[in-house]
Amino acid sequence: MLAILSITTPIFLLIGVGFLARRWNLVSPVQLSGVANFVLYAALPALILGALTRNSLGEVISLPLLAAYALGSVATFVACLWLPRNRQKKSPTERAIQALGMSASNSGFVAYPIAALALGQAAAGIIMVHTMMVEILLVIPGALVLAEVGQQRDTRAGDALRQTLTRLVRNPILISLSLGLALAALGIRLPATLDRTIELLAGAAGPAALFVIGGTLYGLKIRGMVKDMGQIMLGKLVLHPLLVLGMLLAFQAVLAPLPPLIFAGAMIFAACPMISIYPLIAQRFGMEGVGAASLMASTLSSFVTLSIVLWALSHTGLMPLLG
Repeated sequence: MLAILSITTPIFLLIGVGFLARRWNLVSPVQLSGVANFVLYAALPALILGALTRNSLGEVISLPLLAAYALGSVATFVACLWLPRNRQKKSPTERAIQALGMSASNSGFVAYPIAALALGQAAAGIIMVHTMMVEILLVIPGALVLAEVGQQRDTRAGDALRQTLTRLVRNPILISLSLGLALAALGIRLPATLDRTIELLAGAAGPAALFVIGGTLYGLKIRGMVKDMGQIMLGKLVLHPLLVLGMLLAFQAVLAPLPPLIFAGAMIFAACPMISIYPLIAQRFGMEGVGAASLMASTLSSFVTLSIVLWALSHTGLMPLLG
């Protein structure tokens, strides 16, 4: 258990540093936003590009992992849409935004730093490529389209999809994914100097991202939103990893077993709290309160749930570093 805490505790201590920095006014919201932009536009794209260009495409992309994680995430999304309580009391827009919170993990800001400590940076980077492909190309666009259509009854699904795709093509994560996949498919290796630069930028992704998460949590309130917050939190920290686990086991039963580090990494990413921009997306649809409260509650609660997941993985032999 001490080995597990040695992985999770530094992560949440770094989150605490970001929280205290905002609490003591050592950084302003504008300065925190600058750090977040550095992570989003420089560190994470460098991390993804490095993970994709240091190996061939066949070594980087695992179709069973991609399919299992995608199906588990979509199953979580659909389950939220069809929950009896949601169908009775929630509008289609509210259901879509809640489903997004349950099915899209904070791959870059929380999951990657934890997986890097537990599995190593190389394995964590490759797994992050898969999870971000699912989130950026599937879950987030699907949620935004459903939310837009639900809010504006006269908006056609095609128009909402077109607007969403227009925003996504400017996303730096998607750009780095596309560039990295193209270079890997062509077998092009980056020059040593550029590769080293990317490595240095990627190394800053984890600590800076955790600092931003901590600063973002400062000042968030949860009053009056306990039921919705609890439902989203349970969906993200319990239902999502369980459904991803089910899909991984199903693929292993039908196909060849996945490498232990890949299996373990997928579970770590699924068990993390929702994406850090969740409150910002929710704000567009008048749900910023429940979005912010859910992010805070799931991030804090994930200290316990992630420790449980890491313990289970270590005792099943999937994480030799903790064995």
